Amino acid sequence: MEISNILQDNIAALKKTFIADESLLFREFSIGGAKNVECVAVYVDGLVNVTRINDEIISPLLDMKASETNTDIYLPSVLKNKITSAQLETTGNYNELTNFLLNGYTSILMDGYKQAIVINTSGMERRKISEPDTEKVVRGPREGFNESLFTNISLLRSRIKSESLKLHFREVGRLTKTKVCLCYLENVASLDTVKEVERRLDHIDIDGILDSGYIQELISDERYSPFRTIGHTEKPDVVAGKLLEGRLAIFCDGSPFVLTLPYIFIEYFHVSEDYYSNYYYVTFNRLLSFTSFFITTSIPAIYTALITFHQEMLPTPLILSISAARQGIPLPTIAEMILILFVFEVLREASLRIPTVVGQTISIVGALIIGQAAVEAKLISAPIIIVAAASGLTSFLVPKMEQGVIIVRLVFLLSSAFLGLYGYIFSVIAMYIHLASMKSFGIPYMLFISSLSVEDQKDVLIRAPWWLIKKRPKLIAEKNIRRQKS
Repeated sequence: MEISNILQDNIAALKKTFIADESLLFREFSIGGAKNVECVAVYVDGLVNVTRINDEIISPLLDMKASETNTDIYLPSVLKNKITSAQLETTGNYNELTNFLLNGYTSILMDGYKQAIVINTSGMERRKISEPDTEKVVRGPREGFNESLFTNISLLRSRIKSESLKLHFREVGRLTKTKVCLCYLENVASLDTVKEVERRLDHIDIDGILDSGYIQELISDERYSPFRTIGHTEKPDVVAGKLLEGRLAIFCDGSPFVLTLPYIFIEYFHVSEDYYSNYYYVTFNRLLSFTSFFITTSIPAIYTALITFHQEMLPTPLILSISAARQGIPLPTIAEMILILFVFEVLREASLRIPTVVGQTISIVGALIIGQAAVEAKLISAPIIIVAAASGLTSFLVPKMEQGVIIVRLVFLLSSAFLGLYGYIFSVIAMYIHLASMKSFGIPYMLFISSLSVEDQKDVLIRAPWWLIKKRPKLIAEKNIRRQKS
């Protein structure tokens, strides 16, 4: 639908489109003195900065002289020179006009012209740049993304000052028309991956996108796996580091979480601080994270298997101690373990959903009181409390795998409860087969873990010194593999 050259028709059409919406405001005025040209400024209250509208649009136009509105001169081109805003466009399409208005633009409509001038006057209040609560660091940048798309892109551009950084914008969501930006380094990233991501984004057909989590779920591989194939972060330095390795990033307006892809299994154990600290210390932390993953997923299952099926594998003093602690306990070991792990997850979720100070109190006091009361009431044995506490505490060392750990732990536990250590071993093998069969946008999910190449192992379980990491990850970076000179 095209914009009419009759001003009142355009005003009536806008009022009909935004019927019962009192936030759409009209400021009618005329310009040119004796040769008046009737105009109207249209904007959505709450999305714009009214001061900018007055200073950059209304005031300059009201100061126009009669000679500047000569009918022989194309008036919209004159107005472009009068309006002082840096972001200014023209449109003759009515649907585009309404889209601009809903994105915080102000439109100037003139009687006798089929073109509307739209000026970016967005003035919504946004959360200030601060350190993300989910990714605290001891050393490294403390800036975090907020809900403004262009603020987030500027934070990225401040770190990668290269013309190779490409930004592709599109709108996703039939009703929300959420602006999404795909970022990558043209001279590093795989163009096949870029085309595949663009294809998946273009095939999203949903009424609304309110957070990048929608996109993550809609375009990811292995949708039924507990392990994710798309990463997310709130830190600009993490996104910059991923792009420099050949990965892609997806920004979503209204969300502080930026998606990074491809995402492989080893990234669960890597954090941004790994690349800012001493490599000896980082290597130790990574070994600690891998060990914690084993403890949090396997210790409840192994304990259940040993107590239920394989008591002969335990030292006699230990099995006697456990047996004494279990005297009078009415529940079987598997029921005890599931119950205490359930209570631990309830306390953890409660501490996250309520105010910080109260949450810390509940998580500490609640665990102590409930644990002690359960043992004294002979509902749960003391060794179960120790095993559950060890499993719960070590899960905090692999925070990126929080959701996957819960499912894997439960599968291991149930397998051990029915088949003992054989069930646990079968479950571990099944998990590894599942991981080895997964791909993230064409990249093997277990990339580097099973490789025997020394070059591939420089940033996996250990973190080699920077002067030895001379190449980008193979398969992820298609071009320009060498990141530093020999």
